[in-house]
Amino acid sequence: MKILDMHCDTITGLFHANEKDIDGGQKKETLRENSGHVDLHRMKQSGYLLQNFALFVNQSKYPDVWEQVQKYAAFYQEEIGKNSDLIAPVLCFDDITKNQANGKMSAFLTVEEGAVCEGKIERLKELYDMGVRMMTLTWNFENEIGFPNIVMRNLPNDKKGLTETGKEFVAQMQKMGMIVDVSHLSDAGFRDVYSNTTKPFVASHSNARAIAGHVRNMTDPMIRMLAERGGVMGLNFCPDFLFWEFGELPEDELELKRLTAEHEVTKEAHKDLYLQDVVRHAKHITNLGGMEVLGLGSDFDGIPLNPCLRGAQDMGRLWDALHKGGFTENQIDKIFSGNVLRVYKECL
Repeated sequence: MKILDMHCDTITGLFHANEKDIDGGQKKETLRENSGHVDLHRMKQSGYLLQNFALFVNQSKYPDVWEQVQKYAAFYQEEIGKNSDLIAPVLCFDDITKNQANGKMSAFLTVEEGAVCEGKIERLKELYDMGVRMMTLTWNFENEIGFPNIVMRNLPNDKKGLTETGKEFVAQMQKMGMIVDVSHLSDAGFRDVYSNTTKPFVASHSNARAIAGHVRNMTDPMIRMLAERGGVMGLNFCPDFLFWEFGELPEDELELKRLTAEHEVTKEAHKDLYLQDVVRHAKHITNLGGMEVLGLGSDFDGIPLNPCLRGAQDMGRLWDALHKGGFTENQIDKIFSGNVLRVYKECL
């Protein structure tokens, strides 16, 4: 079993945990060992080949998003350097093979939130030189590149997609070998990416909207289009993306609170089924787009605890659940690493 996970927020989480630890005099949280979802010890024990580490910048919290992403990148480089006995960075596809031959896991650097570029296309070269090989075009806010779906109201944005600047970004990313990630992007933006690309792109951490109606998930037509382009989407372990009972949420604040509270109760009762939900999403996605379209995108350290998939240590449970659900070992190998490796080989 070789595990390749297209998305986790571990680096950002560790960076801020250590800010608090310094002030409080607590034990330092490290990439090697921590109390979150992902650390190198558990990755090694579980059989990880490669982990994508996202530099997630919440643009609503930082006036200088470019400065903040550089801080996160410096912290990432420091942690990878300290743990060079276990893991090494990926700058080109051959690095994955080389790292594996040397008995090391691979670290793949990504950015989650295209706003860090502030609309300046030359920033893509700077990110590339920092080691970034994938970028999520938006998070939950509009930026110079494009528009997201509205998560708070669970509203798909079918009108506003990529800006003209965003189309330039997508073209430049494909030209330079930086993978385009459409997770969080609006429905209209997804179609714009499809229309303005020739190489595969990815939805690094998104599930099927037909199974769980959260706006962050992908519609059936989007899954088919992604498959047609040779792209891959990563199964997200967030409970709300696995099980979601709402469509559009009400504008009335009291009604919204009531519905949300009811959903939390239902979700708690449903929690033992989350592993089965992952299998349901996997079946739906592969039935639509074929076995080549699906990978893993856990969203570890960026989501609430999934009691069935608590962290890197539980990936064997997912393998067993998929196998019991009818997937062959060869098919699970593709989901766990093979499909994403194909995209990386073509795009990097």
